[in-house]
Amino acid sequence: MTEPAPLGASSPSEHATAPAGRGHGLLIAVIVVVIIVGVVAAGIIPRERAKNALRKETYNLAIPTVAVIHPKRGAPQQEIVLPGTMQAFVDSPIYARTDGYLKKWYHDIGSHVKSGELLADIETPEVDQQLGQARADLDTAIANEKLSQITAQRFEDLKSSDSVSQQDVDNALGDYAAKKAMVDSSQHNVERLVQLQSFEKVYAPFDGVITARNTDVGYLINSGNGGSAQELFHMVAINKLRVFVNVPQPDSAAAKVGLPADLTLTQFPGRRFHGTLVRTANSIDLASRTLLVEVDVDNPTGELLPGAYTQVYFKLPQPIPAYILPVTTLIFQSPGMQIAEVDSNNHALLQSVTIGRDYGSSVEIASGLNGDENVINNPPDSLVPGEEVRIASQQGQSPQSSSAQGGKSQ
Repeated sequence: MTEPAPLGASSPSEHATAPAGRGHGLLIAVIVVVIIVGVVAAGIIPRERAKNALRKETYNLAIPTVAVIHPKRGAPQQEIVLPGTMQAFVDSPIYARTDGYLKKWYHDIGSHVKSGELLADIETPEVDQQLGQARADLDTAIANEKLSQITAQRFEDLKSSDSVSQQDVDNALGDYAAKKAMVDSSQHNVERLVQLQSFEKVYAPFDGVITARNTDVGYLINSGNGGSAQELFHMVAINKLRVFVNVPQPDSAAAKVGLPADLTLTQFPGRRFHGTLVRTANSIDLASRTLLVEVDVDNPTGELLPGAYTQVYFKLPQPIPAYILPVTTLIFQSPGMQIAEVDSNNHALLQSVTIGRDYGSSVEIASGLNGDENVINNPPDSLVPGEEVRIASQQGQSPQSSSAQGGKSQ
């Protein structure tokens, strides 16, 4: 006969079912949490992937895609070609040195004259009258001087016998000295007017050509006294011509005195005239960054004319390597002529260059390149130095392979 269980004690079957109920509830909670996490992850992960893809695509679109070419090696630069203007070796306006009226002129424009040759005659009636008056004043001064000299001599003789005072002798000698000075003054005045009268004839100051005649018979000639002087003739000496050329700073080191130069003109196709660089300014102009040089060229036949435009070819002592690029690679900015290139890190760089010959669709780069650059063709206006760029793929290449080989394509 079994004893009844104590009051408040549980039976063994109850102890068996309690842990099983707790484990089943915990499992259900874990499953619910996993389901919730899965649902959340299924919504967030695609969204993040889409954001990352959009961010990457936006970044890739922001990088400009450029086409690059490799500079072609041209023939070594043997000379520098620069523009110049011919000027006469001597260029002088001819003015009158006396007032009057033009009586006659002897040479017109285009006349070749020699030094000292008569160009014109001027009538100067006022000067002629002044010269006559000055000569009369000189005669009067000479007569007064002689009388004063005789008086002074007499006073000196009388002084020895105390017939006159020393004061009278001194007065006579002083008067004689004053009269003598007046003679000298009158003599110089006559010489001045004689010289002024000689300016009635206008002579050529050097061998040359008359390029302008700005007067005619009967014209009132003003030497500048009381008004502006008028140029009568204009003369130039053309047996030798000067050509002034502005040499860019990068080429200034080659501009040495004695450097040979050739000149070409449009009116003489196929011909070259030989000259020599004779002097330089020895200073770079701050505004243009150029060196002013002078080239002298002989012109014995006179076929070269002052004022003509010419192309000057300076022969370089040592050839300079040159490269050829299309004009579409050039950038015109305030620092000067530039090109854009891509470095090894795919970043854009701006490089200043000097242009040599212009072939129309292409140009010769005289300086600024070494031949290994990846030059950007048709660079965008918004390109800035240091900006990352992408080299356009060519012939199915990837951007990476195009970056390595794009310099070889043109």
